Amino acid sequence: MADSPRIVTLGTAGGPRWWTPITSTSRFGISTAVVVGDRSYLVDTGLGAGRQFARAGLEMDSLGGIFLTHLHSDHTTDLVNLALFGMFGLVGDRAPVPIIGPGDRGMLPRVSPRAEGEVRPVSPARPTPGTVDMFRLLMEAHATDLNDRVLDALRPSPLDLFAAQDIELPPGIGFHPNDHQTPEMMPFTVFEDDRVRVEAILVEHPPIAPAFGFRFTTEEGSVAISGDTARTDNMVRLAEGVDLLLHEAISFDWVEERYGGRTESTARASRDHHYKSHTSVAEAAGIAAEAGARQLAIHHLVPGSLPKADWRRAAAAAPGKVLIPDDLDVLEFSRRPAPSTL
Repeated sequence: MADSPRIVTLGTAGGPRWWTPITSTSRFGISTAVVVGDRSYLVDTGLGAGRQFARAGLEMDSLGGIFLTHLHSDHTTDLVNLALFGMFGLVGDRAPVPIIGPGDRGMLPRVSPRAEGEVRPVSPARPTPGTVDMFRLLMEAHATDLNDRVLDALRPSPLDLFAAQDIELPPGIGFHPNDHQTPEMMPFTVFEDDRVRVEAILVEHPPIAPAFGFRFTTEEGSVAISGDTARTDNMVRLAEGVDLLLHEAISFDWVEERYGGRTESTARASRDHHYKSHTSVAEAAGIAAEAGARQLAIHHLVPGSLPKADWRRAAAAAPGKVLIPDDLDVLEFSRRPAPSTL
């Protein structure tokens, strides 16, 4: 297995929460390592991603890139730790690690129709920073720490060790951050080195936009990672013929238990968000079948505290075989025989 391209599910829980009760088997925040030979690539950096990266036996010096599907906090909160702590593992004269993700959307999302009274945005002077601005601002917030280390311990600056990049959308596709977030399109290349080609496509996760799914293609196989999305034909295009599709999943039974029947505006807006922005296990299985994906695994599980038996019941009712990995599970995506059910 060590010689095959593979993913390591560093964290499999979705949502900006500490899912309680917290136990020794609780799922960490969403993050996936794509490992090709002696190089690793991170997709999303949710809560605990840096610790899980180390627990998986991966070295910072193996890191070939960080890819952010979108800029919700549960996908980015450990980026700062990877930069501040991980800088001690980046050694020698090497190129900066690219951090590739969405750019500034250019305008605020519309206020929910459930709102009662005025809703004021955070940081109105810079309300929607993209990947480049977010990383710079994170490092500026920690300048006291960093300047101690740069000036006193002669450590290199994370701004030299990492190179944040905003994904530039192909021209003419008709994207609009509020009115047309997921135009029909084909995957386009956002990164390539001697190990992988990484393609992106817009997915459906309103109100945030742009939001991307990524596909990693190697000489031995391919894996597509959905990011957060409702069912969209763009994911079918991205995952066409893929060896492994790693797709988000939510329990809408949980959504109803938590928010159904409640009348306060926050609960009603939260229910609206989950239905328009996420995918059931059955819908994820349908996308895999349409795309002809060789394997399907679900992650970004919401709620992150739902017992695995409940996910297995949902998977049993879905078409085809659905893998339900735990944190730190390893899934090959080479063109060898498929693994057994987890």
